[in-house]
Amino acid sequence: MLPRLNPAVTVAAPPESLQTLTARFDMTAFDAPSGRARIRLTVAHEGAWDAVIAGGRAELAPASGNTVPDAILTADRGTWRRIVADVRTGMDAYHAGRFAIRRDLHLGVGFLAATSGASGDARLRFHAIETASGRLAVVTAGAGVPVILLHGLGATKGSFLTTVAALADSFRVIAVDLPGFGDSVKPLRASYHPPFFARSIIELLDALGLARAHLIGNSMGGRIALEMGLRYPERVGRLALLAPSLAWKRERPWAPLVRLLRPELGLLQITPRPVVDALVRRLIPGAGSGWVEAGVDEFLRSYVTARGRLAFYAAARQIYLEEPHGAKGFWTRLPALEPEALFIWGKRDWLVPIGFAAHVRDALPSARHLELDCGHVPQLERPRETHDAIAAFLNG
Repeated sequence: MLPRLNPAVTVAAPPESLQTLTARFDMTAFDAPSGRARIRLTVAHEGAWDAVIAGGRAELAPASGNTVPDAILTADRGTWRRIVADVRTGMDAYHAGRFAIRRDLHLGVGFLAATSGASGDARLRFHAIETASGRLAVVTAGAGVPVILLHGLGATKGSFLTTVAALADSFRVIAVDLPGFGDSVKPLRASYHPPFFARSIIELLDALGLARAHLIGNSMGGRIALEMGLRYPERVGRLALLAPSLAWKRERPWAPLVRLLRPELGLLQITPRPVVDALVRRLIPGAGSGWVEAGVDEFLRSYVTARGRLAFYAAARQIYLEEPHGAKGFWTRLPALEPEALFIWGKRDWLVPIGFAAHVRDALPSARHLELDCGHVPQLERPRETHDAIAAFLNG
């Protein structure tokens, strides 16, 4: 746990590390949807300064209690020095609890990417891609065979930051905020079902000039990856599916009521933060507290907006109501999947119980499986095992 900032202890000028970071700010690696941002840089036990970003530049100013920052980055002096030397150490420090990012991962980690001093297309970048249906926010890194990362319901591309770091040395990694979530477009009249999301990823590939890509999906993102493989096999390489949401085979007692409920109710309803916090902790019991807190921040960042709530409820409704059988049923279609697939299951996952693995084995005898002692988000709870398995699988 990082020590709390003592407001009585401060220094006359920002540490050299913060000055260095701010001086090498590169706007081409940073995406501020509003064009402006305030990133609070806190040095534990010493003080806090704001990197104020406007007009493509960043300048340091003393932090003020009268201003609310968009993101807060906190570390001790030694960790800040190590981040200046190599921004990738920030992720290691995050795992170790020596570095915290709160409020907005898109802007917080984006600031680190923009101040890394790296150049070239393979560097870590936060930016936006204009597609046929609107703006999609992405984080990209690496070079080589492209890999698209698809997050789960209520999450953002921030849930795949560990995966970006783990795979960027071998692949061109692209983590995207799906439509309706994070910093991407949130259309009011979208269906937010798997075919809609799959089409949006095809538009992303088209906008990037990519004929084909591997896909990695967690939860709802895994279901979208499967839809991609079923509808557009010629655009898909291999599929790595982390606790993918799948159609229920058992009875859904609430289905008649859920069909009556309209997602538009989400335009009005707000869920208190303690409820969201408890839910996220149940979903990822093996993740460190930093990831849990960041996950809650990321969920609420979209959920506090009317369009974000509508997207969340519409997507959740589609997941619950998906038909398992019949001509268009999920389990009827699944045996036709062409791309090779790796399924990674969490033994402590209460949202997608590991019992689903047996049904997948019946439908796809050639698919590979890995079972881990974790909950619903393997890339955060068991990152080393998850990423080693994915890298080996994608490398053939």
